[in-house]
Amino acid sequence: MVQCFMFIILQPMSIINLSQRRIKMALAQRAYMRVVSVVSNMNLRNYSAAKSTVNEGNIKKSVFISQSKDIFTNLALEDWIYRNMDFKNHHILMLWQSNPCVVIGRHQNPWLEAHLAELSSITEHGVQLARRNSGGGTVYHDYGNLNLTFFTPREHYDRKYNLELITRSLFREYGMNVNISPREDLTIRDYKVSGTASKLGRLSAYHHCTLLVNANKVDLSLALQKQEVEIITNATKSIRSKIMNLCEENPDVTVDNLMTVVGWEYMRTPALTLTDGGIELANQQNGFQLVNPTEEWFNGLTEIRETFESWDWCFGKTPKFNISKSFQVPASLANCEETSDSLKVTMVVENGKVSDVNLYIPPNLAFAGFSGNANVITSVIGQRFSEDALNSMEALLDELMSDKDRFVTECLKQVMRSV
Repeated sequence: MVQCFMFIILQPMSIINLSQRRIKMALAQRAYMRVVSVVSNMNLRNYSAAKSTVNEGNIKKSVFISQSKDIFTNLALEDWIYRNMDFKNHHILMLWQSNPCVVIGRHQNPWLEAHLAELSSITEHGVQLARRNSGGGTVYHDYGNLNLTFFTPREHYDRKYNLELITRSLFREYGMNVNISPREDLTIRDYKVSGTASKLGRLSAYHHCTLLVNANKVDLSLALQKQEVEIITNATKSIRSKIMNLCEENPDVTVDNLMTVVGWEYMRTPALTLTDGGIELANQQNGFQLVNPTEEWFNGLTEIRETFESWDWCFGKTPKFNISKSFQVPASLANCEETSDSLKVTMVVENGKVSDVNLYIPPNLAFAGFSGNANVITSVIGQRFSEDALNSMEALLDELMSDKDRFVTECLKQVMRSV
């Protein structure tokens, strides 16, 4: 079994062998320590761009455990640490959990990745949609997930090191053989148990990943299940994979004990090499620290969180895309007994807003009087690709006298509702 430890950052002490319950109690007693005090003992970022040689033995490690379960707060905390901390001689592993949510990559399209219309009804309090600041594909978070973020200087960024460290911890404690796939996901017998992404800046970098411990796979499937829609975009698309929870392989795995297992492995492993320093090395580290991500502790955090929660970030950052859908025109509207002609609607969406609407109307339908009401089409331009545009069309629907204009308007609405 893994040994459980607590470390005091401000008052270094010898490692104490504690049970899992005692480490929780000990950490809880420190929950209200000012992180200002912690930060004061850690250098804020030195903005010198010069690359320096660092003695591995001088690099200390800390394990931060976020006390928040709010996805936007945790993304803001991650970003705050990345922007403000100096990792030259101090590497950090942040462990965190979030309320049920779908988290898309920075360059992804939420209308492609998530079942947006159903998110609010999947769980009692709904499933939130968030966009992170790193690339990669879409992941689902809930209380059965453990999220890990490894912070280092850019020059010491090493995704393989982090993943190997995780697999070693799982084997050491649970005897689980977890593999690293060519795409650098963690897998068990071709079932994915972890997704991974990263952000690399000029001076600093982080690599973060999820571990599916006991996630609700039904909710996950509902949140990510999508019908095929005709969207043309350069946005990064997720690659669907078979998944499994770690607890399916070993029922002893829980999120709480996994925090200790991974954190212990992190501190007993040298900062730059995958060797085992054991208790002697772990005793030299900064240890576990409960972190309360609030404005009082992290100046400027509220503003960062507001950005992550905003519509402009979650939806407005979506790369430009076109969405098209074809509709069979009723014979009664085409002024003929039967017709195989279709009306095709294409919407162009930029920054999350409708920038153009194109109607493809076959010649015989055009002769029959199909054109689309100019007021309806104009009312959509500039609107968010959301209920805003739908509401603007609804407001004009009663003014339309022509059944053909009503049909075209309904087609526009169905295009928007198709995602």
